[in-house]
Amino acid sequence: MTTRVPQERRRRRPTRSGVLLSEDLIVETALRLIGEHGSEALSVRRLGAALGCDPSALYRYFHDTDDLVLAIADRIIGDAMAGFVPGDDWVASLREMALRVRAGYIAHPRAAALAAHRVTRRASEIRAVDTGIGLLLSAGFEPAAAARLYLAFVDTVISHAATDAAFQALPRQQREADQRAWRDVYQDLDPQSYPALTAVRSELPGMAGSSFEEAVDLLLEALAARAPGG
Repeated sequence: MTTRVPQERRRRRPTRSGVLLSEDLIVETALRLIGEHGSEALSVRRLGAALGCDPSALYRYFHDTDDLVLAIADRIIGDAMAGFVPGDDWVASLREMALRVRAGYIAHPRAAALAAHRVTRRASEIRAVDTGIGLLLSAGFEPAAAARLYLAFVDTVISHAATDAAFQALPRQQREADQRAWRDVYQDLDPQSYPALTAVRSELPGMAGSSFEEAVDLLLEALAARAPGG
């Protein structure tokens, strides 16, 4: 869906409970419902009940639930990038962008599963893409390389951040069981069958954590090495 609901259809209107409807309020409510109940909570009926309005009123602001999903994805990006000002060091600035993306997804782990693979074509995403490509241009990359390398950078960041968010969205018992496996199951393997794992046995409990920052640093080191004059 590439078209937006016309502005005149998006005027703030009070619900039955006296709350003024707006795009922002609907997105905030949708994020809360998804956080509490998962993606199945994203329905016009449940949103209408939560907002105290007729479900059909939501169509004044969004064409359908997919249009709302795109707005949710853009809100996560916007919140993550709020206040971000790139510095003179393009590598450090890209690193901060990456950390912000992960923080945004971790803040809304259930919504991240809906948002991570979407192109929102909205203001927050557009600003983020412009900023990221601008940083690579400032490093001296030619336009074609800047666009291509930004795509590689952001796809890697988003994929890794979404994986971390998906883990956080698991029930606590499942998270703890997965983390214990590195300490329990992997510590008790046959050395003859698994010599490499035996050699690093003492390090394996650390596999329970996220490798996000190390992966980002490796990627940025590779970008810096390819930069003109780098």
